[in-house]
Order: sequence, then structure tokens, then C-alpha cells
Amino acid sequence: MTTATVKDLYPTRGATEVTVPRQDPVVWGSPSTPGPIAAGDLQAFERDGFLSVDQMIGSDEVEIYRQELDRLVTDPAIRFDERSIVEPKSQEIRSVFEVHRISEVFAALVRDERVVGRARQILGSDVYVHQSRINVKPGFGASGFYWHSDFETWHAEDGLPNMRTVSVSIALTENHDTNGGLMIMPGSHRTFLGCAGETPKDNYKKSLQMQDAGTPSDAALTELAGEHGIKLFTGRPGSATWFDCNCMHGSGDNITPFPRSNVFIVFNSVENTAVEPFAAPVRRPEFIGARDFTPVR
Repeated sequence: MTTATVKDLYPTRGATEVTVPRQDPVVWGSPSTPGPIAAGDLQAFERDGFLSVDQMIGSDEVEIYRQELDRLVTDPAIRFDERSIVEPKSQEIRSVFEVHRISEVFAALVRDERVVGRARQILGSDVYVHQSRINVKPGFGASGFYWHSDFETWHAEDGLPNMRTVSVSIALTENHDTNGGLMIMPGSHRTFLGCAGETPKDNYKKSLQMQDAGTPSDAALTELAGEHGIKLFTGRPGSATWFDCNCMHGSGDNITPFPRSNVFIVFNSVENTAVEPFAAPVRRPEFIGARDFTPVR
């Protein structure tokens, strides 16, 4: 299947920045569909584009996942694997991708009904993992992620046709209001911001360390923030934030002594599988944008 057979509802990476009203539902499942998310919380997700779960996994489970994260980031073989992204300044591991394939511990987390059940409920279908990773933000200078919409990248560079994708960030450390936590502009998921500028070849090699292509302008960000405000997420280990693929979000540097680590899982509907990229010369590698659409069971 190619993009020639799929209408591009969300043009991006052209000569100028453009805005397009969202063409897709936010919650695809029926409100009566049973699942872990209460009806009122689904309505809040529809409105805001995100949902916080105070304690999605227990403290004993957090310790298991934290030990597995530590094992992975200290494994020399993992460090030199192409799926590991190294912090430019410290040369420490910043992210490890495809952790649900590298680690059975994280694979089990993906299959946990508390996790995948929420994804199915939001997306209204079976789901597969488009991307998974662990993120590590040690204290004293770990860099943040600049403002962006994940869908803009996944559409442009991975070929996801529609906004039928949801992410979950599960905290493995305390998320303070000072250690580079996730920030989202509530309601920004209802407007697609197509960014200006062509996608360089192998853009992912640079963008995973520092975003360039697919970055909104200061003027657009100022307008979005003025309209929607900015929500900073804090929480204890085991808490989780679910957010829509088109939320404008980012995080700051962590200059505190307090580390911040999380597991990040992206679920995509099996009815929204990737085609060819809409605005990039080649696909990104499969460890970043999956081409195996097998449903999570």
C-alpha cells in the first residue's frame, strides 16, 4: 500500500506552516465499551487530549521495571545497539527503543490489561505497538524534548494516515515540578499544525537527540499556549499519563539532582496501519516506527 491510495488529511513539511482542524475522532470506542477507563475520564480525554492515572502500577512492580531499566542502560551491548540514543553532552544513554522486543519484562507490561485495555478502549479496536522505549533523564543537565506533535512526525516520516494512535508514559521515578516533567497544551490535539521545511534524509538520527524538522514556529507555539495554556504533569512512581497523538507537548532540561525515568509505549489501531511516509524521502527504521502490525495479545 502506498500514499497514492490514501488521502493526505494533514499536509506538513511544505513551504509554509499550516493549521488544519482535526479530521478524526479523539475517542474511537463507544462510550459503553467496557474497559479500565471510566466514562467520565473518557470524556475528559476527549476534551483535553490526555488522562492521568494516579497509580496504574504498584510500587513493587515499579521496582521490577526500574531494575530492568537499569540493567538495560548499563549493558554494553545495549549501549552500542542502534536502538539506543545517547545524550550528546554526557554521552549517557537517553533512550532505548523497541524495549518490548528487547526485554520480556517490558513485553509483559505492554500486554498487561491495565495498559493495553486502555489503549483498545480509546482507539476502539485491536492495537499494535508502533513504538516503545525507556527514557532516562539523570540529574544535572539531561536535556529535554522541544515542543512537538508526535503525530506530525509519525504522519510525515512513518506514514500513519489518521490520528488513531495513543501514547502512555509510565513514571518509574518521582515526577517533580522541577525535574523536566512532561508538559501538554490541553485541547491542542484538536488542531493539526503542519510544519514548514523539508525532511532531510535520515532525519531520525538527529531528531532523536535534538528536534529540528517538524518543529513548530515560536509564533504558532505562542498562539497555541495563549489559547490552551500549559499543563505540567507530576506524580509518584507508578503513575501514568495517557495522551493523544496530536497533543502539543514537550519537556524541559533536568538540572536538578533528581532523576526522571519513564516507560513510553505508543499504541496504534490495527485499522490505521502505516503506509509510505507522507513527507519524508524514506521510512524511519522499524525500531522507531513499526511495520509489524500484529495485535497485542
